[in-house]
Amino acid sequence: MKLETASPCRWAAARLLPGLILAALFLAAGYRLPPADAAATTGLPVATAARVAGDETRTRFVADLTAPVGYTVYVMANPYRVMIDLPQVSFSLPVGAGDDTRGLVSRYRFGPVDDSHSRIVLDTDGPVLIDKAFLLKPKDGQPARIVIDLVKTSKETFDATLAAEADTDTASAAPPAAPADEGKAASPAKVREHKLVVIDPGHGGIDPGAIGVRKTREKDVVLAFGLKLKKVLEATGNIDVVMTRSDDTFLTLRERVKVARDNQADLFIAIHADTVRGADARGATIYTLSEKASDAEAEALAHKENRADIIAGIDLEAENQEVTDILIDLAQRESKTHSLVFAKKAVSEMSPVTAFTGKPMRSAGFMVLKAADVPSVLIELGFLSSKQDESQLTSPAWQEKVARAMGRAVEDYFATQLAARTP
Repeated sequence: MKLETASPCRWAAARLLPGLILAALFLAAGYRLPPADAAATTGLPVATAARVAGDETRTRFVADLTAPVGYTVYVMANPYRVMIDLPQVSFSLPVGAGDDTRGLVSRYRFGPVDDSHSRIVLDTDGPVLIDKAFLLKPKDGQPARIVIDLVKTSKETFDATLAAEADTDTASAAPPAAPADEGKAASPAKVREHKLVVIDPGHGGIDPGAIGVRKTREKDVVLAFGLKLKKVLEATGNIDVVMTRSDDTFLTLRERVKVARDNQADLFIAIHADTVRGADARGATIYTLSEKASDAEAEALAHKENRADIIAGIDLEAENQEVTDILIDLAQRESKTHSLVFAKKAVSEMSPVTAFTGKPMRSAGFMVLKAADVPSVLIELGFLSSKQDESQLTSPAWQEKVARAMGRAVEDYFATQLAARTP
């Protein structure tokens, strides 16, 4: 059986650090549960135990499994955490298992991502790098084990490592819609009476997104706002709405884009609330798609959000990239123009009711905006790193006020489109 592990570049910078010896003896016991029932019920590999050992300099995480599995491991920031992506796994760990930690790991979480992937997330108190990651096969009555060694690092080294990864990552866009079967006539497009908007609240499920100064989770506030915007738009009587998620569910970026394409959306609105800048940063920003970011800040944010597509273990090299890029580029030329038109209207309507950053409109290479033929924007409602913004983002009254302003922008955008097409 071929085992997939994380790419060496994920911890290449950490290998430059001097070799360190684990300071404390590793806990041999851990949380051990009989796996027979879970394995028999699900037919899946079962994570039966997990444990953490080490100190503030070097920490080891181990997960015991009933069978070896492929995995991917990498680090992320805002907040700092380590992601371990797995195929579908059943977890047989006791309640509160993730709270018994030490060293660099403050807590760990685990659970399904979708129908075919699972994840373990190690929360850390600061920047860490992966020094070693390996899988032990079952032997002499011992279970299969995933072993991750973490080392403390500086913010500068951490940022440099992610920047190096950004240079090697290959951007990916959603593939064009599949053509009709050969020999069969394509079905005529269904004529819709109403415009259709896809609202995409970011993150969800085991991925909380950014964490506020008062521990507000990005996934919660953007979902609450998205549902309010849905009600506002549907109340017009001539706009239909599809949510990429209406509950606490994780979707990959590709799945989010697919929702827009499958529904032939007239407009795609992704909603986020980040902590990309310092605590003094406040206000909303509206992003449109660009292969070249409008500034370094936009580029850094796009890179961080785009990493979510790697989280679910999707093979981003499955398509012919050259052909895909050409088709996507041709289809997006017009939609980029429409995206800018809507972004301008949104800034105009929202400015009287909420603050914007110094550059209210920016562009970046967000993969979630790459739905061909669908005008798309990504709206950062504010910064959870700001106490003032966090208070607004969690206020139902503020959410309602901004949702109504955005609703007016959507109506004005569609009205302009119709007027332009009237002979």
